[in-house]
Amino acid sequence: MTDGNPAESLESDESLSALLAVLIARAESVLNAHPRTRGLIASLPHADTSPLRIALLGPYSAGKSMLIAALLGLPPAAVDELVDAAPKTHEPTPYPWNGVTLVDLPGTLSGNDEHSGAARRGVRGADALMIVTTSELPGEAETTAILQALDTDGFADRSVVVVNKMNAENSDRDVILDEIRKRLGPFADRVPIVPTDARDYVEAVNNPDLTVAQCELLVAESGVDVLTAELQRIIAPGVSAIRPKAQAFELLRVLADAEQKWVLDGAELRAAETAKKVEESISQAKESVLSTLERESGVVASVIGAAGRKIADSVSEKDDVPADVARDLGSELAFAITEFEAKFSESMRTAFDALVAECGTGVPEPEAWVNDLDAPETTIDASPDSESRFERAVREGAEKAAKAGGRRIREWIEEVAASDSEQGSMASNVATRIIKSRVGQKLLDAGGTVTNGADKFRPWGRGKAAAKLANAAGKAQWVLTVIGPSLIDWKSVAQDQAERMKLDKRRKMIRRRSDEEALRQQTSLADAGERHLSKWIAEVEQSLSGLTKQGVEIIAERERASGAIKGLRDEAEKLVRIAPGS
Repeated sequence: MTDGNPAESLESDESLSALLAVLIARAESVLNAHPRTRGLIASLPHADTSPLRIALLGPYSAGKSMLIAALLGLPPAAVDELVDAAPKTHEPTPYPWNGVTLVDLPGTLSGNDEHSGAARRGVRGADALMIVTTSELPGEAETTAILQALDTDGFADRSVVVVNKMNAENSDRDVILDEIRKRLGPFADRVPIVPTDARDYVEAVNNPDLTVAQCELLVAESGVDVLTAELQRIIAPGVSAIRPKAQAFELLRVLADAEQKWVLDGAELRAAETAKKVEESISQAKESVLSTLERESGVVASVIGAAGRKIADSVSEKDDVPADVARDLGSELAFAITEFEAKFSESMRTAFDALVAECGTGVPEPEAWVNDLDAPETTIDASPDSESRFERAVREGAEKAAKAGGRRIREWIEEVAASDSEQGSMASNVATRIIKSRVGQKLLDAGGTVTNGADKFRPWGRGKAAAKLANAAGKAQWVLTVIGPSLIDWKSVAQDQAERMKLDKRRKMIRRRSDEEALRQQTSLADAGERHLSKWIAEVEQSLSGLTKQGVEIIAERERASGAIKGLRDEAEKLVRIAPGS
């Protein structure tokens, strides 16, 4: 055995027994770990050298008791005592025979649940089976039970199918046997089918009025001698070869019972379902916000990338960025970040509303999100000592131009922030521009008091919008996080070479650096949004913990136990597959 797993192959029955003993010991430990499964420990197979047990399984009135009488060669009085009562057998009844134990089981399919339960217990304790049916052919329910015994219960190579009462009138032996084979399906070639008539056999050996020839004929046609030979063939390997295989399958059945013990119902099921529902609702809310965050931070990145391409296209031989380009760039980025914040905040609100609808009013509201990213230090990397006078002049010119561009954007923001709400002011003009967009309407008209819903201001609406925008512009330092350093970086790259013939190369470098800056800003926005979301999700989970605690504990217990049981079951299944003769 390696790492608790069955060996890849088994060379002897002793190896199977040793591996099985280890698995059973582990199963006992796993079942003992929880009160739900502790009672199943007694059902685990254990070391047993008693004679092999061959159980007779079949429906009521199939003639199982008469087969026992025939195999045992009972005298008339004993036969009458064995088969008289109806139903004849209430509990598994043992009969010694040829060094093994025949176990007569209660009839199945009689409508008596106690009898069916006793028969099932008898099968679970058997080493081999005599599956008894009749010439009347098994019905659908009986066929299903036969296939379960051969397949799921693992008796395919340790069974014989007995078709009893074959000498009844109107019985066509060939037709009946052909139909039995069809019903056995894939097991028809693995399981011997023996036609018998136990009553004829008992009559032949106990009726003094029959001649020797008549007795011999009845005995031969009864099939009991053929059945005896098949049973002896099955049990020939002995206890050490057959029982470990039987016990391995019984271990599988006990583990299946253990899994059923963890099927929840009642209050436990409701608690687990509540916990699962809350978990799924929180997960869906989180995924929804993350999806918005990824999408909208990507939009900001695309705006930055486009801005870089505009700057690259506007750079001339003099390495100057036109003032109108810098101004337009600032406006576009300010709008992009504003739209990002609006959509991110809207997704948080939508997630909150969905959680309240699913989990109740105990869900805490998310705090308003503020992008608190700090603008990095802006420097131009240069080595004055190694520069020529021309190169230094280019560098200083680029630095001056970059700072001027940065100042223009800063001045634009400050002008908006400082303006009043009168018509014609900077704030009023900007409000007029952005109110035409969907996001601008959400930002400036959340209460429906600014516009009439047709992209036009209500009376005094323009003033309210302008005042709100001016107030927001005062907090617009985040624009500089994107604009200021980006411009300086782009400008520093633009000054690397002064020769006109290198202009295309410089523009490519500017575009590359703009893409890098776009990725940096996208990552920064996404990270900040995720931190804000994670904080809120933690608050939600804490707030709802009283609602989910019991269910979470039950689910955790079940997953731990089920995982251990499944691991054992997988090993036991592997063991029965690789057992000798399987």
